[in-house]
Amino acid sequence: MLRRELPLQASAGRVIHLAQGRIAPGPDGDLLQQLQPWTVAMQPLCYWNDEPVALLLEAVPGEGWQDGRGWLATLPESHFALLSTALQVGAWLRDHRFCGRCGAPAERLDAEFAMHCQGCGHRNYPRISPCIITLVTHGDALLLARSPRFPPGRYSTLAGFIEPGESAEEAVRREIFEEVGLQVGRVRYFRSQAWPFPHSLMLGFFAEAASRRIRIDGVEIIDAAWYSPRRLPSLPPLYSISRALIQTHLDEVAAH
Repeated sequence: MLRRELPLQASAGRVIHLAQGRIAPGPDGDLLQQLQPWTVAMQPLCYWNDEPVALLLEAVPGEGWQDGRGWLATLPESHFALLSTALQVGAWLRDHRFCGRCGAPAERLDAEFAMHCQGCGHRNYPRISPCIITLVTHGDALLLARSPRFPPGRYSTLAGFIEPGESAEEAVRREIFEEVGLQVGRVRYFRSQAWPFPHSLMLGFFAEAASRRIRIDGVEIIDAAWYSPRRLPSLPPLYSISRALIQTHLDEVAAH
């Protein structure tokens, strides 16, 4: 449904209004406003169902504008790519109005997602921060943990940013040891998901723990426990890669 091609020749189309991470609801209850002429302030974004779409940054959100997680809870999963693209490009436009090298104002280029500095020639592109997200297992059991930022009662998989010079697999082992004190054996890649909070790319893995003895760090993780597939806590929402990791493990256990 989403075509990643900039509609550079379009002079009108659909528009997404974004302010401070919140998006205005359209007349159909989704992200898109009605067909309208475009202005120079709008960023061509993509095609959605073959209609050109642009992004317009506003200073202040209006009444009824929802943040990204609110939209994820109400939109069909098919809209995730559109929402993620809008939020990540919007965060880049907001945060790169000035050159990070010399401080001069940056100008948006038309042919690509790029902010160009006329002073020193430096270009900024949308930032993508790679992260690992891992379901640790020991036999059938799942290790699930709570961050202090989670809603009450929710448990999820372990996650963290990849550090400079580090491979994704090294990050998996480091984050697991730092957060819950576990050494793991086999690490298996699952799949990835763009995560626009604000600009992450989640790389999903399974990891097999060498033991069940955990030691939580008490900072990033405030609680963690092993769970049986037959008795689970409140889980992450269906659209998330963490939930997909958990469900894939449950399906594999049930198949055996």
